[in-house]
Amino acid sequence: MTIQIGSLATPSPVFLAPLAGITDLPYRKLVARFGAGLVVSEMVASQEVVQARPEARGKAEICGDLEAASVQIAGNDAYWMAEAAKYCAGQGARVIDINMGCPAKKVTNGYSGSALMRDPNHALTLIEAVVGAVDVPVTLKTRLGWDDEMLNAPEIARRAEGAGVQMITIHGRTRCQFYKGRADWAAIRDVVEAVSVPVIANGDIVDSRTARQALGQSGAQGVMIGRGAQGRPWLLAQVTADLMGSTQPDVPTGDELIDMISEHYEAMLSFYGVPLGLKCARKHLGWYMDDAQTPALLRRAVLTAESPQKALSLFADAFGPHPLEEAA
Repeated sequence: MTIQIGSLATPSPVFLAPLAGITDLPYRKLVARFGAGLVVSEMVASQEVVQARPEARGKAEICGDLEAASVQIAGNDAYWMAEAAKYCAGQGARVIDINMGCPAKKVTNGYSGSALMRDPNHALTLIEAVVGAVDVPVTLKTRLGWDDEMLNAPEIARRAEGAGVQMITIHGRTRCQFYKGRADWAAIRDVVEAVSVPVIANGDIVDSRTARQALGQSGAQGVMIGRGAQGRPWLLAQVTADLMGSTQPDVPTGDELIDMISEHYEAMLSFYGVPLGLKCARKHLGWYMDDAQTPALLRRAVLTAESPQKALSLFADAFGPHPLEEAA
């Protein structure tokens, strides 16, 4: 069940979705360590990365040992999109993904993300510019349409394939739905039938059961998991094992879990620097504590720790098999 993206053969059909503020390099490396078909960066603003803004370049940073690593770029200007693609490919991105699915108002107000679905002709100029700028495969991530009156994903997918896009990921909602309701996996089938390149189903896929349902209803060749993997970097490997009938990954518990979380925490501090790293790590620590059912007072102590040393000293109780409320 591997997927061919141009010249790249992915090791599994289960991919990590791009999530703003979440799928940074430390987290992508952790997910890849357990196993994933493809890990995708958080969305990068094309003009900002070319103009060397540190935050944008940090989002696009690639680790050389990530064989299946994609960087997602966004924008509405063909020149900046092409230049951003060239920069990211030059930094080691194996795949360049074009964002046409982000529903956030700050993105769509700039006529980027899913707003491009309202102007397919302009969207195609961006796709053509990116494909023409790089030698690595180019993929597209989008939604079913702008709203229920504009379900034009199949048309856009056909034109994108004609322009050289090698894979298309569809989130099973319209832009106007944002993240409300349920993803319509069956509606993705129209895109699958419209193109010959692989199609990946996305939206509300949180475990092996929903992955199977999404594949069955959509006819897609693979799935992309986002929010379901928060606090569970091993989830993609578990879903892969279930779909492919392969060996399940070793999910860390006890001291191994504490060590893994500590390593992830320290990697974030190293990547961002301590002040920003402390803030960025809180969301991940919170998700880990959700899974560990950490008591409220201890949870608060971990999330409000003012130094890395203080936070690390609480991990054994916060993530151990028997969290202690009084340890806070």
